[in-house]
Amino acid sequence: MRSLLYIVAVLLVIGWLIGFVGYSLGGLIHVLIVIAVIAILLDLISGRRPV
Repeated sequence: MRSLLYIVAVLLVIGWLIGFVGYSLGGLIHVLIVIAVIAILLDLISGRRPV
């Protein structure tokens, strides 16, 4: 499940970068990056491995 979270976060970041550089979809792209950052932070906070 942890690797799935990272895959989703990476895809969201890539989608945000494409949208930020290429074209604007309004606030949707920024919502994606916020979701990706929250997913990474939640995984780091609740993770059992040391960083």
